[in-house]
Amino acid sequence: MTGSNLTERLPGGLEATLRDDNPWWRGERMATLPPLHRWAFQPVLDGIKTGIAPVTVLRGPRQVGKTTVLNQVIQALLDEGVVPQRILRLQFDALPRLEELVEPILELPRWYANKILHKSLNRAASEGQKAFVFLDEVQNLPEWAPQLKHLVDMNPVRVLVTGSSSLRIEAGRDSLAARLSTLEMGPLFLREIAQFRGWGEIKPPLPANGLAPLKQKAFWQGLRALGGARRPTRDAAFQAFSERGAYPVAHVRADQPWEKIADFLNETVIRRAIQHDLRLGAKGQKRDEHLLEEVFRLACRYAGQSPTAAFYLEEIKRAMNANIGPQRVMAYLKFLDGTLLVRLIEPLELRLKRRRGAAKICLCDHALRAAWLQEIVPLTPEGLTTSPHLTELAGHLAESAVGYFLGSLVNLDVAHFPERGGEPEVDFVVTVGEQRIPIEVKYRRRIDHEDTVSLRAFMEKPYYNAPFAVLVTLTDDVGSDDPRIVSMPLSSLLLMR
Repeated sequence: MTGSNLTERLPGGLEATLRDDNPWWRGERMATLPPLHRWAFQPVLDGIKTGIAPVTVLRGPRQVGKTTVLNQVIQALLDEGVVPQRILRLQFDALPRLEELVEPILELPRWYANKILHKSLNRAASEGQKAFVFLDEVQNLPEWAPQLKHLVDMNPVRVLVTGSSSLRIEAGRDSLAARLSTLEMGPLFLREIAQFRGWGEIKPPLPANGLAPLKQKAFWQGLRALGGARRPTRDAAFQAFSERGAYPVAHVRADQPWEKIADFLNETVIRRAIQHDLRLGAKGQKRDEHLLEEVFRLACRYAGQSPTAAFYLEEIKRAMNANIGPQRVMAYLKFLDGTLLVRLIEPLELRLKRRRGAAKICLCDHALRAAWLQEIVPLTPEGLTTSPHLTELAGHLAESAVGYFLGSLVNLDVAHFPERGGEPEVDFVVTVGEQRIPIEVKYRRRIDHEDTVSLRAFMEKPYYNAPFAVLVTLTDDVGSDDPRIVSMPLSSLLLMR
């Protein structure tokens, strides 16, 4: 279909769907929008209104609330008096017959300008009526980035893009260089769980758009103090996090039993990613769904750890009784990383040394593991008192939670430091500018001198430039007596944002 007749008609059903998906064109409000906003709401609203870049990208795993934030931003614009016809929403995981359009990101706004705005996008902007374009789950569209680049280069519009695929969103970054800013939204922060449950609000100490405070030891000391000062609220939220994870549905529907939440996560998050987002590879080649499921099962089983490719291979061959190569297994693990359900934390590369060691596996939420493996592991001190045999496994899941949490800070360099050259392993190393912050997770009730050997060894190497370190613990009342090490429980660390 050419652009000339596109302004007259769309493929059957598509125009009706577009009009249904933009009810404000009919003077209607969106129904059932939740009153509470996730943290990303204000940065996204600011970005699409006045951000330096014309395109704001909000990425994250499925079911963390990206579409809800998008709809709340639209409603906020309408409440501020933006003319409804200036807003176009396109939901690319639901639009029928898109395959009949050659360049939908260009053709649909062209139809919208002709039929809804009744003027070109350029003319609308020149009259002070710049259009806002919302593209939901855009990564499902082939060649979306070059089309979006042309749209914003040729038309003064403001765009919000959401996506559930890190790989496909990152693939568009080169095409859209200097034209986009990115926010990453994972499952609920601990303070958001408290807010959603009605237990009170906690102001986060780290701003949404700055990493510089991380370089100050006083920042981490203040974070520890914040956790202590808000202990009742923190502990209630952490108890809920331990029991149900951090997906919004688990807390918005706190009345539902865990078994129903687990079924929902399995079907709408994990299976949806495996069966839909990852089903097709390069040139339309289908990926092995059973192998993807097995790799994800192993990622859940060994969350917070760094299995080698050979280890993966042995486990998968045993489970599937199939001859599968190591490169294929590792490629499938990277595909899962691309869905943002799993984050692979790579080994630290220093002093021009070749990177050695396997990536550390961090899940976006331990609830996915509980749902997929049907195995609940408590993270609270009280829960581990009841089930002490799960303490080691809880430590791995705590390490996984720390890795994913830190890795979700856009532009923050997070790595792990495997044992090498006589230097002990460090769980995570955060790099901000030229400074490094080693972080060790010791999820137990007692901390002794040996538990901090790796942190002290790292700090004592001048070339690492690490003036202080962070020790993540199980409770408030344990920690290191080394004044260079800031100790705090996982529950306090998770209040950072």
